[in-house]
Amino acid sequence: MNADTIPEALGIVLLAYVAGSLPFGIIVTRLFTSIDIRRAGSRNIGATNVRRLAGTRLGILTLIGDVAKGAVPVWLACHHMSVAGTGNQWLVALTTMAAFAGHLFPIFLKFKDGGKGVATAAGCFLVIAPLALLASLVVFSGAVYKTKRVSVGSLAAVTVLPVAVWLRTHSAVMTAAAMIIMAWIYSRHADNIRRLAAGTEPVVGARPATEPKGKIE
Repeated sequence: MNADTIPEALGIVLLAYVAGSLPFGIIVTRLFTSIDIRRAGSRNIGATNVRRLAGTRLGILTLIGDVAKGAVPVWLACHHMSVAGTGNQWLVALTTMAAFAGHLFPIFLKFKDGGKGVATAAGCFLVIAPLALLASLVVFSGAVYKTKRVSVGSLAAVTVLPVAVWLRTHSAVMTAAAMIIMAWIYSRHADNIRRLAAGTEPVVGARPATEPKGKIE
């Protein structure tokens, strides 16, 4: 990365953070329902809570938005740095971390009420190492099928992600980014881990004890 490209690179990283901050879960539920997902269910703005509270269609829309806000900035970073090398890896890694951090600490929500980042991380690595992401998705699917709990699938998938990224890219920079994201996702699942230990974590398809009004099917 030379001096002439640094302003553009910084712009991409900033754009990634802003894109990551877009709270698609809140946007779609406010557009189509009267539900405040930050006050119901798990109070998380991600697709799982949206699906549980507002239905499958809005959950899928949220998932697509959260994946896209990771994939698009990383694609732009890869496109901008057309020559492979350390500079390219660092820009892509920083863009990945910025998009992920935006979802966790969104500027549009005053840096709080962010999500857990699984879908946004998936979007980033869909561009960086699609086969590594595929391996994580296989693990995710198997874990959810076995336990009927999305949180278990997310934790299992992110655990194998750094190994899969290393095997596919042999990039220390991208593997380190995957490890940092893994640790962050684990920390954001602290409540889930406590509920899993207590046997109270909701299973797939479970509904809140009090059904919110305004849900669409």
